Amino acid sequence: MTSQRPYLLRAMHDWILDNHLTPHILVDALREGVRVPQEYVQDGQINLNIATSAVRNLQLGNRDISFSARFRGVPMDVLVPVTAVLGIYARENGQGMSFADFDNEPPPAGPQGEDGNRPAGSGKPSLRVVK
Repeated sequence: MTSQRPYLLRAMHDWILDNHLTPHILVDALREGVRVPQEYVQDGQINLNIATSAVRNLQLGNRDISFSARFRGVPMDVLVPVTAVLGIYARENGQGMSFADFDNEPPPAGPQGEDGNRPAGSGKPSLRVVK
């Protein structure tokens, strides 16, 4: 299956813009493939304003986020793999979504009881027609 992250990023980006707020992404700048201005990286992370007024040619793709922006007047093409995005939020109120590294985790095993085993009666579900 494809990752949910790019779809959630696009949805949150739209929601933030629809509420007339400023979308920012928090990026793990140490991930492979990240092209950002290194002089603005702090503790291995960078916050990027991705508002339509701050960037040009914003592309929120399934694999990468790309855009052109100016950093202290110097133009730069930015490329961020979607897997490097740690979160997206509105600058004005901090509302948004953070992303655990769920793309690299195995799916949960399902419901378990207190002893670590599946609860009784949790076998295959059965369906029947009710008239």
